[in-house]
Amino acid sequence: MSPFIIAIDGGAASGKSSTARALSERFNLLHVDTGSFYRAIAAELLRRNLTPDDLPAIRTALPEISLDTQVNGRTAHMKIGGHPIDTAEIRTPEVNATVARFAAIPEVRAALLAYQRGQADVACTHDLRGLVMEGRDIGSVIFPDANLRFFLDADPVKRAERRRKEGLMDKVAERDVLDNIRLRESAKGAIMIDSTNLDLPQVVEKISGIVAEKLT
Repeated sequence: MSPFIIAIDGGAASGKSSTARALSERFNLLHVDTGSFYRAIAAELLRRNLTPDDLPAIRTALPEISLDTQVNGRTAHMKIGGHPIDTAEIRTPEVNATVARFAAIPEVRAALLAYQRGQADVACTHDLRGLVMEGRDIGSVIFPDANLRFFLDADPVKRAERRRKEGLMDKVAERDVLDNIRLRESAKGAIMIDSTNLDLPQVVEKISGIVAEKLT
């Protein structure tokens, strides 16, 4: 049986991660946070003393980075060079300040394309029904034929407030500008969910109803 795939796209602090985790638990799906993948790659490139402006060196470094996946519970975690990623390391101020610029580099996105699509196979090998993958180009690039495609949005002021409560000071508006093209493309044809005035349980229930109907 083919894995059931849910794509969730949206800007920073739109509620993607919390919603995806809840759907993962409710429907026995692998939770894949592609933002953490880009953070891990950014941290690795920074460890190699590279900046987003070092394009020739980045092109050379990317083929040298060996990627694998470790599943804890129902969550996929990237491994680089056989070692699990340190969650704290990928959320440092340095990574926060550069991840969007690294992610905007076409070669970086291309290097992660097959890896991200391969998470469907990871879900199958762990006896899960499928996966719920969140990011900024999941429904437009990674899984354009996903069973369900959602786009979560919220007022930028509200999202910036959520980000501060999480202790993350990266600028939501700046991230939106850098991700603008990817966000526009992923929104096309997706089911739009505005979470500005909805709390997490309300968002989860709204999407869960759609998922349950699709699964029956």
